[in-house]
Amino acid sequence: MPFTPYHFGPALLLGVIFFPFLDIIALLISSVILDIEPLIILVIGTGQPLHGIMHTYLVATLVAMLVSAIIWLLRGPLYQFLSLFGIDQEASKMRIVISSLIGTNSHVLLDSFIYPEMNPFFPIMGNPFLGLIATAAIYQFCLICGVAGIIVYMFRFLIKKSSNE
Repeated sequence: MPFTPYHFGPALLLGVIFFPFLDIIALLISSVILDIEPLIILVIGTGQPLHGIMHTYLVATLVAMLVSAIIWLLRGPLYQFLSLFGIDQEASKMRIVISSLIGTNSHVLLDSFIYPEMNPFFPIMGNPFLGLIATAAIYQFCLICGVAGIIVYMFRFLIKKSSNE
């Protein structure tokens, strides 16, 4: 799903359901960061497959580690920004790493059902997931998760707000 917000849906839903066990910022950022690859390929026009090396579990795991390190370094301003949405979460290296791994690897999994150019288990070539789930079903799943994530977030926010009053 090149540079689309679809991956935010499952990440948001997981983040609000499993809050505070998962780091919401790490989960959201890592769930979309891999789509830098197709964006760069489209902008530069290299002619390479849109879902290449970054859309593999190996590189997605490495990207998750990089994202985790950056989030840890920027945790002060990131968590202040998060508090604007009524979400107060303490930084935890382990929670950030686990959430980043979930975000990047779930991105690879979801895209694996759709894109024939992917080799998710690189260096092993091929995509065993291709076509197992219809493309429309993946998009619907992501949208439904996004709506459900917003509803759960709003419900939790209202409960927190009413308990503080």
